[in-house]
This record gives sequence, structure tokens and C-alpha cells, in this order.
Amino acid sequence: IGQPFLQYVVARPLYSEDAFTDEHEKIHRHHKTLRLTKNGVCVNCSCDLKRAKNAALSLLPFIGWMRIYQLKEWLLSDIVSGVSTGLVAVLQGLAYSLLASLPPWYGLFTAFFPVIIYFFLGTSRHISVGAFPVLSLMVGAVVTRLVPDEGPPVNITGFEGLTSDEQRVMVAASVTFLMGIMQLAMGLLQVGFIVMYLSDTLVSGFTTAAAIHILVSQLKFVLGLVVPGLSGPLSIIYTLEKIFVQIEKTNVCDLVTSILIMVVVFIVKEINDRYKAKLPVPIPIEVIMTVIACGVSYAFNFRVIYKVDVVGRIPSPMAPNMQIFGQTAVEAFPMAIVGFAVAFSVAKVYSVKHDYIIDGNQELIAFGASNIIGAAFKSFAASTALSRSAVQESTGGKTQIAGLLSALIVMVVTLAIGFLLEPLPKSVLGAVVIVNLKGMLMQIREVPYLWRRDRPDCVVWVVTCLASILLGLDLGLAVGLGIELLTVVFRAQFPRCSVLANITGTDIYKDRKDYMSPMCNSYSHFHVCNCQLGFNLTLICFQVGFNPLRVLRKRNKALRTIRKLLKKGELQMTSKGLLLTSSGPIEESEDESNMEELDQPTDFKDLPVQVNWNSELPANIQVPRVDVHSLILDFSAVSFLDISALKGLKAALKELIRVEVEVYIVACDEYILEKLHSCKFFDDEVKSSMFFLTLHDAMLHILEKHPVNSENTKVCEKV
Repeated sequence: IGQPFLQYVVARPLYSEDAFTDEHEKIHRHHKTLRLTKNGVCVNCSCDLKRAKNAALSLLPFIGWMRIYQLKEWLLSDIVSGVSTGLVAVLQGLAYSLLASLPPWYGLFTAFFPVIIYFFLGTSRHISVGAFPVLSLMVGAVVTRLVPDEGPPVNITGFEGLTSDEQRVMVAASVTFLMGIMQLAMGLLQVGFIVMYLSDTLVSGFTTAAAIHILVSQLKFVLGLVVPGLSGPLSIIYTLEKIFVQIEKTNVCDLVTSILIMVVVFIVKEINDRYKAKLPVPIPIEVIMTVIACGVSYAFNFRVIYKVDVVGRIPSPMAPNMQIFGQTAVEAFPMAIVGFAVAFSVAKVYSVKHDYIIDGNQELIAFGASNIIGAAFKSFAASTALSRSAVQESTGGKTQIAGLLSALIVMVVTLAIGFLLEPLPKSVLGAVVIVNLKGMLMQIREVPYLWRRDRPDCVVWVVTCLASILLGLDLGLAVGLGIELLTVVFRAQFPRCSVLANITGTDIYKDRKDYMSPMCNSYSHFHVCNCQLGFNLTLICFQVGFNPLRVLRKRNKALRTIRKLLKKGELQMTSKGLLLTSSGPIEESEDESNMEELDQPTDFKDLPVQVNWNSELPANIQVPRVDVHSLILDFSAVSFLDISALKGLKAALKELIRVEVEVYIVACDEYILEKLHSCKFFDDEVKSSMFFLTLHDAMLHILEKHPVNSENTKVCEKV
């Protein structure tokens, strides 16, 4: 662009909102609603071929990408990715079952059934559906509450005749089924936006606390101790107490195996991260070490000789029991939210990277259906894990065909070669889980950054993390949401309100405190307030330097006194104005019998002269001076006004107008203007003519009414 184009000149009329509307006809848009015609046909519910096609593509997103599937270019990549992801899914399914306080094999059901359903209904092409450690831990809290390790289970009819493990599996499947119903309902009701209330800061603090819970829960497997599962507030403290009480009973074989697994897996995963650009696929070290550990355990008979707890035999699926719903509804809802929030955030990362669109509401439907179907076959809560999804994407996965192949790998392991994993020590699974916590635990490094950049967000992170650690994940999430909403309320309660000044020779306005005085002009009777996040009269009063209601009452009291003196003859009209004739002390009227009259506009109709409130008044009557004749409120940052705010705004405008301050509102959103008209906001005092398109339009209008000369112009100064 050449130098002549670095400036622009615009010549147009000065526009108020009314003037602009008169000159430019507005299109009235009709919002779609459900309504019936005379023939009883719903206009907006009619169906045709195009709508049916769009509905099918929306409900079954796999049709969309299958139509563009590039067989030669993508199939081999999906096969490699599916096999790699399937091996990881098998191992993580076994490991995360321990977090859910279930026999390890049930994790394989979670890595199979939900994946199949998500293939048809999900919109993400790269996430790997299955067990997620945080969700597994939340399931485990419900399981141990209803079926504790020590003591009898909760009295539920469906538990009769079942073993302890079967009771636990029934609880996990039931809470997963209820979680799926909630997700499906939210998806059908189009409330996918709810994930916005879980900020990245809150999720980071929550998952860090969950990682600490996971770490503590796996210590009993790593040390080979028998520690009952606990849930509820301070459960992590009680668990640590029970571990340290019997620390001398540590199984040395389990401990040595776990340390060896953790060291090797950690080193190789670091190599994978450092050389990921050179490696065709990441080294599946967890799978390799698991196979080796399983072989060594079988060869040396760890279960018998060293009393090592092993995985054992594969169970068969069973149907869920609906009687448990009432006992688990409170826990199911936060699980539904957390599962969706994590999966959606991971899916969003890959959708941006690979340039396709995901639908939050359809994701809710997909995960809801996946959990419902999975729970029917005794799988527990499914979401996605970042590490497993990273394997699927980094090994070349292009679509959910890779996920489908990973499910087939899980099925083969479950039905054909699963018996080979029966000697696998649980301590190996615990070690794998602990090593994979590195990413979540390292999130604690965000705290110093947040403290420097945004302290309210830092408070949300710390409080959410501490509450989740001490009170449990469900209560901790509730506390975190409460703190986050409080920070929003406080930020809205104390918005930034500034006095703006005009940059000389331009239509640009900036906070006059932020710039050197030669750069801008302001006028002694002219204030502009930029009010963010709503209307706040207190801040405006602070900026203009007076309280309009107090000034109005003082003026009406002064008029009472003047009328009283005129009636007594102690005040007379002269060529110089009102003159006091008596020499005695005059007391200002203190009649408080009718305060409502003091809030009404000043009335001069029975006085011989109109009082100039900024001049010296007779009889030493004192009224606060008002040096502002015009006030502009910049509503460009105001996104909504509720009924209470409308009432407050109207009352404030009337108070300012009654003390002879002209108020103008600029850059007001069309939605707010429509609401003002529909709520009968305007009357004889508050008129629509006070609304202007831009701040500069309002300023030019004021300067036309109140010309500024060199004597009353002052340079903008810092306040």
C-alpha cells in the first residue's frame, strides 16, 4: 500500500439512532418458531428431501467423511494407527479399571463397545474413545461408596446373590448408563454450550487434583498392599494413613517390578517425545514392558511364590440394574459434564489442526449413546484420553476407521488371546498409570504464570485443585464452578469505567489517563464514560464528581426556602435578581414530610425568575455546583441489560436530566435498543433522541449546542 492510502477522509451526516433509522429502512427479520397453519401443519417442521439429507448427515456424521474417504492414501495409515492405538487401548483399559475399583478386564469392554457407537455418531475423526483416568476415578468413588471394601454394601435389591466384584460392576454400569442418558438428553436439548462454563483454568486445576488422587490410589498396587477403597471428603488423607500404617508389609517383588517398569517407560517416552519427528511411529513401550512382565510373571509364578496380585480370568458381560439410579444420580451429572468437556476439548484441538468442524451437541449425543450401549454390556464411563488420542493421530490416523480397527484389536484380545495376560501383575498396570500422569501433574507449573498474568484465574485454579484433593472430585468440581462464577460476578460488579478524551483532529477517543496531555483535548463540561459489563451508576457518579439525586434534593430544598422567603417578604425581586431584605439568620428548609417531592424535577412556574444554580444564591443557600452540562455513555461494551438494569438505568437518566445534565448513549447494540422499545423505556423525560450511532456523532452534536471557546477548553490531565 502506498503512502497516500495511509489516511482516510469520510464526509457524512451526523447521525442519531432516530435519524439513521429514518434515512435507512430496517429489515424486520422473523425468527423461526413452532407454529401451525390453518390446516394444522407446522410451518417450520415440514420435511423435504434436502432437510432429510441434512438431518441424516447431522445424526450420522460418518456418512460425510466416508463419502470423501481416499482409499489409497488413507487406508494404510488408518490400519497402522488402528493397530497401534488398539494395543495402547488394551493396556490402558486394564490399567484404568483399577482406578474404577473394578476387575481389570472390564476396561476392555470400555475400549470396545463405546468405540463402535462413536464411529457412527461422533464428529471427531481423531480422538480415541475409551477409558479416561479422571472419569474412572470418579466411577471408583461411587463404587466404593456403595460397595465398600470393608463392611456391607448399601441395601439394594439387585445386589442379592451377587459377589462383591459383580456388585461393583453393576454399580459402575448403572452410573455409566445414567451418565449416558444425561449426555444424550443434553445433546437432544442442544445445550452443548454448557462446556463453556468449564474454563481451561478450572479444568486444569481439576485434572491436576485428579492426577494426585490417581497417584495415591495406585500406591497400593505398586506396594502390593491391601488398602480398602475410600470415598468422600478427606478420603485421600485417610488412604495415605492406611498405606503408611502398613508400609512395612510392602511386597518387594511388586515394588521392584513397578520401579523398573516406571523407569524404562519414562525414559522411552522421553525418547519418543524428543525424536517424534524422526520416528515413523512412537515406540509402544507400555505394551512391550507389559508383555515382558507378563511372561516373567508366568515363568517365575509370581502369583504363588511372591503372593503378587494378578489380573486373572476374563468375566462375561451382564445387563445393568436400574434400581441403582437413585443412589448415583448426584455423581452421574458431574461425570457427564467432565467426560464431555475433556473429550470436546481434545476433539477441538485436532479439528483445528486438520481443518474440519465438530459439533458439540452431536458429540453429546455420540457419547451419550456410547455410554448407554456400553453400560448395557458392563463397560464403565467412556470419554477420551489425550495420550491415546495422540497415538491415534501421530501414527497417521485419518478417520475413525482407525478407532474401529483399535476396537477389533481389543475384541481379539478379549476373545482369543486374553488368557495370555492372566499372569500380568496389577503392580505393572499401576506403574503404567503413574507414568502416564506426568502431563497432568506438570500442569502445576501454570500457577506462577497465572499469578503473574491473571490472579482471579489463579485463585480459581488453586481453589479448585485444593477442594478436589480434600473434598473429593465431585464436591471439588462444584466448589470450582462456584468460585469461577464468583469471579465473573466480582468482575461484573467492579467494571472498568473511564473518562475518555478526543485525540486532536480525529474521531478517536482514549482513556485520558493513558496518554500524554499534548495528544488529546477534553472539555470542562463534557464527560464520556466507557462502562463495561453493564450499567453501574456508582462508577458514573464517581467519574462526574457528584451524585445527581443528592443535588436534585438540595435544589428542591433550596426552592422551598426561596418560596418561603418570598411569601414572608424577606426576599424581593430586583434588577440584580433576588435580594434578601431581612438581616436575621435564615435557616434552610428542613421539612422532610414529603421526600417524594424532593425527587421530582425542579419547578420554577410560581417564581419571578429562574434560578441559576451555578451562581451565588441569596440567603447563603448552599447547593452543590454541577459543572457538567453533557454526559456520553459508551455502551459498546454492554452486551445485555436485564429488567433490573433497565429500571436502574432509567432512574439514573432521570436524575441526571433533572439536574440539567444532557445524557447521550452511543454504540448501543440493536438487541438492547429493541428491548428498550418493547419495555416502554422511553417517556417525556427519557427520549430515544439521546441515542447516537457513534461517540463522535454525539460529541459533534454537543459541540453544536454548546460551542467551545479557548477560555473553557483545557488540556487533558492525569487523574
